[in-house]
Order: sequence, then C-alpha cells, then structure tokens
Amino acid sequence: MIEGIDRETAALLESFGFDEELFETLRARVAGGELSPETNVVRGTVEPPRPDDLTQLAEPGRPGHDEAREAGIEALRRGEVAQVVLAGGMATRFGGVVKAVLEAVDGLSFLEAKLGRTRELERALDATIPAALMTSFATDEVIRAFVAERGLGEPLVFNQFVSLRLEPSGDLFRDRGSRPSPYAPGHGDLFEALRRSGVLDTLRGRGIRVVTVSNVDNLGARVDPAVVGSHVLAGRPLTVEVARKEGDVGGAPVRVDGQLQLLEGPRFPPGFDQSLTPVFNTNTALFDLDALDREYDLTWLYVEKTTDGRAAVQLERVYHEVTRFLETTYLEVPRSGPRGRFFPIKTPEDLERSQDGLRELLAAPVL
Repeated sequence: MIEGIDRETAALLESFGFDEELFETLRARVAGGELSPETNVVRGTVEPPRPDDLTQLAEPGRPGHDEAREAGIEALRRGEVAQVVLAGGMATRFGGVVKAVLEAVDGLSFLEAKLGRTRELERALDATIPAALMTSFATDEVIRAFVAERGLGEPLVFNQFVSLRLEPSGDLFRDRGSRPSPYAPGHGDLFEALRRSGVLDTLRGRGIRVVTVSNVDNLGARVDPAVVGSHVLAGRPLTVEVARKEGDVGGAPVRVDGQLQLLEGPRFPPGFDQSLTPVFNTNTALFDLDALDREYDLTWLYVEKTTDGRAAVQLERVYHEVTRFLETTYLEVPRSGPRGRFFPIKTPEDLERSQDGLRELLAAPVL
C-alpha cells in the first residue's frame, strides 16, 4: 500500500477496488505532463452531427411508434430488460447528502420514485425488470440501509471504484489533517464494476439481453417500452439518448475526423462553437448485454477540483465514450412534459421549480 496511508483510508481502498498499480501509472503521467487539461482535448477535426445522424423517438400516433412500443413490450414480457441506476454521487450543492435518498417530490426520494415507476411497469405488463444500483464508497452504506428500511425489494447493488486525489505536480494530495483524499473516478467504471461484482453474470443468467443505464436524479429516464423497442429494432449494440438544446452545454454527439461519437465538454477544442450541435447528451443509454461485457480503452480526463481550499486533481472516465467503439443509435427524445426524459436536478432551485413537472411525470401512465 502507498506509504503513509492511514488504516481507515487503507481499509476503504481495499473495500472499493483501489488499483494501486493503475494509480501509480496515472500518477506518473500527471507528474510527467502526459495528463493535463490540454490532453483532455480530442485530436482531429470536430464537426457537428449531420441531420441523418440522429433518430427521432416516434411520438404516439406517428409512424413507427406502435411498432417500437410493441417490440419493447415483447422484450419486457420475455424478461429480457434490466435497469442500471447510477447512484454514486454526493449532492454537494444540497449540502453533501446522498442524493438517491433525498426527497424528490411529495415525500418520495429519488430512488423510491425511480424504482417505483419500474415496479408500476412490471405490474402493468406482468413482467420482471431487475434493477441494479451502482453506488460508491460515499453512498453505498446509506443506500443499502435505505433500500432495506423502505422495503424497496432486492435490487442488485455493486460499487464503482475509488482512487486518491493528486496535487497538480502528481504528488499525493492530502487534506488539512494530512490524510489522503479519496474520490470515485467516474461512471466509466461501469463495465469493469459490473463484471467484477458478478452482477453482469447474474443478469445474463436471468436471460437479460438489454440494459438501460441512467442517473438516479433524472426521473424522466424511466424504462419506457417505446424506447426499449426503438433500441431493439435499430439492431445496434448501443443507444444513447440525446435531447434538443435549450441553452445547454456539455457533452454532445459530433463527428471527429468523420467518426460519430459523444464528446464530453472538456474534450471539445477551444473555439469550437457548441451551438452548432443541436442536441446534447442526457447520460441515459441502452446497451445490449454483450456490449457491457468488454474492456474499453476509455480516456482518462484530468479534472481540477477545489478541496480544502486548494487545487486537487481527479482522473475520471465516462462510460458514454464507448460510442468511439460501438455502432450507436443517437435517439432524440422529448425533454419535458409527461413523456419527457430529461429532468436533471442539480441544485435545490432545480428541485423547487421542477415539482409540478415531476408530479405530472409520475402521474403519467407507464404504458
């Protein structure tokens, strides 16, 4: 173990899959300048997506909707669809609570509302939709206790990994108490964490063929038969949901040297006009199960954070970079209304102004 690590931190690292060899390799790359804000930027010519790069989710009454809906219902009734909820984040803008258990609307937590909609769909279709929660060292204990206390069934729970913050020099960052500062290195852990935990094998053993992935704080990203059917009918291993921009910035689909892929915000070249990309990444996706059972060479992003009033470096990966490696459908979905699929809650103000929209969303029929 790294020299000078206290026992409590060492136990945490051991419990949550710390890879010391990988850490030392990445640490050396930071110290040598091989990882920096400049190396985040993608190389090559970046262009906005073409109109035919995007697929519109068919609205009810429009051509293609009924076909997609029926294909999704059939897959769900066959027990081929599972739900993965990303629940590893701490709501720092809510005072550092575990957002999954925070009240979202009318006494329901985000996690209860999320899983509750899935249970409604199960009852409506007489189907079984396994749920799996990806937690982190910061949320795991609280979420497991909450699931048991509230009687939320038996979701599969697995952990993303843990790493340690660095100084910009590559030295180990220590807090004011001279202790190392742990963090979760991003949802790019998804693939390895699913395999290492055994959850992927469990899902395969239950006959799962399609896995939905979404954030716990986006209640719009529920399991929807029309969305599932759109993925199945497209015949590609990955579908990512995008929504029309309304002043949004961040990750978006673009062409890099002609290849269509999602880029996270820090990867865009300086000066690229992001208004040219009409849609953005909602961080919601559907994977064929076999596509999750692979190793991907995802980019390590250099992220600067202020911790204890000082600059600290985190190295993170994002799962949607797999669009570089997999043939992908970019499904444009509605962002608001009863069929809306993008209700992100990042601040208390977001939560307050979203109450009516969340009530409308949760009152809408699941079928």
